[in-house]
Amino acid sequence: HPGCSAVSDTIMAHCGLDPPGSSDPPASASPPSSWDYRCIQLHPANFLNLLFVEIRSHCVVQAGLKRLGSNSPPTLVCWLAPEQTAGKKKPFVYTQGQAVLNRAFFPCFDTPAVKYKYSALIEVPDGFTAVMSASTWEKRGPNKFFFQMCQPIPSYLIALAIGDLVSAEVGPRSRVWAEPCLIDAAKEEYNGVIEEFLATGEKLFGPYVWGRYDLLFMPPSFPFGGMENPCLTFVTPCLLAGDRSLADVIIHEISHSWFGNLVTNANWGEFWLNEGFTMYAQRRISTVLFGAAYTCLEAATGRALLRQHMDITGEENPLNKLRVKIEPGVDPDDTYNETPYEKGFCFVSYLAHLVGDQDQFDNFLKAYVHEFKFQSILADDFLDFYLEYFPELKKKRVDIIPGFEFDRWLNTPGWPPYLPDLSPGDSLMKPAEELAQLWAAEELDVKAIEAVAISPWKTYQLVYFLDKILQKSPLPPGNVKTLGETYPSISNARNAELRLRWGQIVLKNDHQEDFWKVKEFLHNQGKQKYTLPLYHAMMGGSEVAQTLAKETFASTASQLHSNVVNYVQQIVAPKGS
Repeated sequence: HPGCSAVSDTIMAHCGLDPPGSSDPPASASPPSSWDYRCIQLHPANFLNLLFVEIRSHCVVQAGLKRLGSNSPPTLVCWLAPEQTAGKKKPFVYTQGQAVLNRAFFPCFDTPAVKYKYSALIEVPDGFTAVMSASTWEKRGPNKFFFQMCQPIPSYLIALAIGDLVSAEVGPRSRVWAEPCLIDAAKEEYNGVIEEFLATGEKLFGPYVWGRYDLLFMPPSFPFGGMENPCLTFVTPCLLAGDRSLADVIIHEISHSWFGNLVTNANWGEFWLNEGFTMYAQRRISTVLFGAAYTCLEAATGRALLRQHMDITGEENPLNKLRVKIEPGVDPDDTYNETPYEKGFCFVSYLAHLVGDQDQFDNFLKAYVHEFKFQSILADDFLDFYLEYFPELKKKRVDIIPGFEFDRWLNTPGWPPYLPDLSPGDSLMKPAEELAQLWAAEELDVKAIEAVAISPWKTYQLVYFLDKILQKSPLPPGNVKTLGETYPSISNARNAELRLRWGQIVLKNDHQEDFWKVKEFLHNQGKQKYTLPLYHAMMGGSEVAQTLAKETFASTASQLHSNVVNYVQQIVAPKGS
């Protein structure tokens, strides 16, 4: 559209998006102006057309989204062909706004510093259903859906998905959405589960203000684990393990309902305010429901990821600060790493340690959420509130304790000055370590191995055990074959976390009779976290493994997200090779 930028500027000057606390326009308000605004044009013809209408006090913005030329640059609107879906029959489209992509979807203040309400009218072709991150939705005729978000949110949390979708109730305020071929599995996996997580979060952090908490199980090509869009979290279908062994993964997304969605970082340079608090909240909920030992085991895996990241990038890398300076023109997504999650978790844990009483700190977090709900804040806002809430700590000048200064936490790169005590997890970690050591022996002590019952072990304990096996690989000849035969619940698991690690072990040990399991897993899903490590393992393995990588990529590329295709291409056939 010629002059598109100018149109956008005009719309932003007159749109009047509702800030927190504003009221609806009076009935006598003048008729809204309207502009045609061509938001997205991707890929060639006759895929899926829809109408998006953004309505606020004196403004109607209409945008037709079409899939056009395949050479267009990637955007937030992800168009999936039928073969990229679970049902393989109908196309699918969804948006991903975080961090600064929704500016390509509709005219907006695309910064987490600004929050507003929105409503949308979506028109879709016959046989399709639209869903959005909205408080309410209603069907208006056979092809139109109207949505309203009644709470102010930043632009990155506005999300849309359209496809062959059905739903099922799984709790008093929750339903699951999925393609018809997945809906029974989704209902079975999460029926009665979500409410327990929500209720525990409310006890710890205050009321859940968003009304419903629904889950949308995305097509297998969805490259992410989850996206915490309010009222409607987008999640990978890899969570459908068949035995609820990965059901607790959504605790992280639920925790964003208070930390991130309700109280939000005002800029992406302070992303730890979203993710560090969410990691802490996730682990508080997990501790209440599953105990300290299991939660500490999970936290130990997070700490290991942080250590791995800093070993690769160097501790002094400026991205290893909690307060990151993002230069103009830099995509915030390019600064993404483990630091805001795990170092942020350590800082929040340190502040709890200073308080010295878990109940007092839980009450503080509840007060913090209440004080800043529906606002976007900086670290200074939070820390000022912390010191005012605990005047005895302010009097002790805990903000300048040598080596633990708040300024050092925020502005100095490197390993966290304080690490929370994870020793309660030893009761689960030590048995896993000892069992892994038995499997690394030249001659297997079958009696000692059989004496260890792993059937009661939950996912993270099994993951920890397999990570230790992988570290010790390649194992002596024959051990991996025996390992798989001894533990079919691992070698034949449907749990994606176990399938990933079993695939890595199989490849590291060149256990070719199980290579088909790697291929099957890569055919069944396209999550980036699982796909890329397996391709790295294949290309770092034997010639047979490398051939497997190339053949699998050739047969699955059409099913994958375009970003994942590009990453795998660089692994399988790097430039200059």
